[in-house]
Amino acid sequence: MTVTERLYQAARPVWETCYAHPFVRGIGDGTLELEKFRHFLLQDYLYLFDYARVFAYGVVKAREPELMRTFADNIAAILGGEMSLHRAYMARLGITEEQVFAVKPALPNLSYTHYMLAVAAGGGPAEIVAAILACSWSYAEIGAQLAKIPCAAEHPFYGEWVQSYAGEDYQQTNNALVELMDRLAKDCTEAAYRRLEEIFVACSRYELGFWDMAWDLEQ
Repeated sequence: MTVTERLYQAARPVWETCYAHPFVRGIGDGTLELEKFRHFLLQDYLYLFDYARVFAYGVVKAREPELMRTFADNIAAILGGEMSLHRAYMARLGITEEQVFAVKPALPNLSYTHYMLAVAAGGGPAEIVAAILACSWSYAEIGAQLAKIPCAAEHPFYGEWVQSYAGEDYQQTNNALVELMDRLAKDCTEAAYRRLEEIFVACSRYELGFWDMAWDLEQ
């Protein structure tokens, strides 16, 4: 198996719990309470700034120009692409960016981002991508799963969210990160792989905790 195939299998039990999470299911069938989505949206918007900072560590630590460009391109995709979805929903809900910044990150959010930033500070490009990939790949999987639900992508409110993460642009961006993970970890030792798996599974568990936080309206 490739490194990413092994990582996928290691995180699969956690991801399957994410697929079945009532928050995720509520997006798919359109029954999610707006208050819960609003809480998620605010927390996820704050999360994405730190997520972009993790990529920025990749720019700093990369030694090849092309790898630097890859990390930089992903920062642009987050700040100018993925976050545009959040801003569109914020506009529909009457939330300004200033109001978002008045919100404090919930503890699960803070713990997750601090863990990723610590991994990025202490590790190299491979460890950075392992931390990043759990979020990107799990959202790609969730988007693809939800898109299979009849009418989920056409829902008048949540359909845009489903379309975004199931869409070709997001899927291709994630696939590029999967390929990058395999390239950076090619011929790595078993000990090095175990460290990547530890990071990937931990971040997957943080992803599950993020859904719990949103569902429980945890502050």
